[in-house]
Amino acid sequence: MTLSGQEYTCVAGQTFDMVSLLVYGDEVYACDLLCANPALSTKPFFTGGEILQLPVVEIPDVDEDEDYMPPDAPWKG
Repeated sequence: MTLSGQEYTCVAGQTFDMVSLLVYGDEVYACDLLCANPALSTKPFFTGGEILQLPVVEIPDVDEDEDYMPPDAPWKG
């Protein structure tokens, strides 16, 4: 995992998924944040002032998935 060299200072009540949404635009990167900050990984909520190391994540372009059409679910027959 590569760290970006940037940090984020948490606000009281925030969670890893909230920070992920704010920083990266999607909660899916919360796992990356957890892995980059193992000392804080057991905290369900931040008390405020915790400093997270921000990892570099690959965020796909929205245009790449624009033409994607998921297959029909088998139960829709």
